[in-house]
Amino acid sequence: MASRTDASPTTDTLPHADLARRFAATRRLSLDLAAPLSDADASAQSMADASPAKWHLAHTTWFFETFVLRDHAPGYHVFDTRYPYLFNSYYEAEGPRHTRARRGLLTRPSLDEVRVWRAHVDAALQSALPDLPRAAHMLVELGIQHEQQHQELLLTDIKHLFAQNPLGPAVWSETAFASEVAQFSAISGSASEAAGAMRWVKGAEGIVPIGHAAGGFAFDCEVPQFSALLTPHALASRPVTNGEWQAFIADGGYHTPSLWLSDGWAWVEAEGIDAPLYWREGRQFTLAGWQPIDPAAPVAHISFYEADAFASWAGARLPTEFEWEAAAAALDPLGGQQLDAAGPAQPEATGGDTGLQQMFGSVWEWTGSAYRPYPGFRPAPGAVGEYNGKFMSGQFVLRGGSCATPRGHVRASYRNFFYPHQRWQFTGVRLAKDL
Repeated sequence: MASRTDASPTTDTLPHADLARRFAATRRLSLDLAAPLSDADASAQSMADASPAKWHLAHTTWFFETFVLRDHAPGYHVFDTRYPYLFNSYYEAEGPRHTRARRGLLTRPSLDEVRVWRAHVDAALQSALPDLPRAAHMLVELGIQHEQQHQELLLTDIKHLFAQNPLGPAVWSETAFASEVAQFSAISGSASEAAGAMRWVKGAEGIVPIGHAAGGFAFDCEVPQFSALLTPHALASRPVTNGEWQAFIADGGYHTPSLWLSDGWAWVEAEGIDAPLYWREGRQFTLAGWQPIDPAAPVAHISFYEADAFASWAGARLPTEFEWEAAAAALDPLGGQQLDAAGPAQPEATGGDTGLQQMFGSVWEWTGSAYRPYPGFRPAPGAVGEYNGKFMSGQFVLRGGSCATPRGHVRASYRNFFYPHQRWQFTGVRLAKDL
């Protein structure tokens, strides 16, 4: 997922007390999410794209220790000089690292030892924070945003791991947490509402601003702001639902090559794909174990290839990321089903018909736009400049966040990105059409 540079907060927007509070809250939520896991649960890795929960807890700690404490806190000594090799992700400037696909072999340090390391780094950073320079405050903000991304990854990765177990274990019991919303169990906590008929909402046209404006935090891939031309189009009022996806399956959608991109059809045939990830015989796997498929909930865990094929079947297309952003610019990014806590949440107030619904939260929405730099993009100097720019090849943009995205993390200009075959994240689709 993504990172920042020039659009980071100023010192005026980063008072020490607020930054310290949000740092503590973010670090606590990660531990809360991992609390139900055993050391074995937190150490296993289900595939190369996923990482163990323990690794997420450790990597985010390495990020703060390396880029804030090591580089900006005088007299700080790295907790364990072996850990940078184990928990660096992809920062070439930080030297060699353990192979990503073999993270599941890191049975040591233990989960408890990682927790001890986290506590050490947290205490050191909180102590140093008042005296750190502005550049370090900006890196703390970046680290908070980075850890929020890993909170979503931790949840999606543990779900994928548990889905491989024939027992179908639950991370959280359904009695302790409400059933999954938008294919996400045990976190958002409210039951899905009736989807209602999908309608078409006319989108903005002409010259529109795209990208993050000055003020507040943004990742570097969201800037600089520029102007884009939109032609007449409409967006669907809501995401595609499970019930609509079941109709696609019943109509032979996975067996009709004319609906698919060439690479997508090759993927379907090679992998034997015939339904969204985690669907089996009218049930879906969730963080509360196997549950009945809710036909009114947004479909999730679909690839770009599947989203594009469904759009072709429906006589529509995927929106561009610019169409999506222009439509979402006036909407509240704090609304919708998003991650608030590792516990039951109160049902959201639904309110009246606002035209476009569920733009934020529920599921990440695939767009038809390749993940490429905006005009004038410049990566940040140093190792953190590797966060986004070097991934701008072969991936597609998703917008809007999901029910596993921490509330407050996304905004209209936020760009997520994945390869077209990937679908273990909470990825769905909203249709578009030309007018």
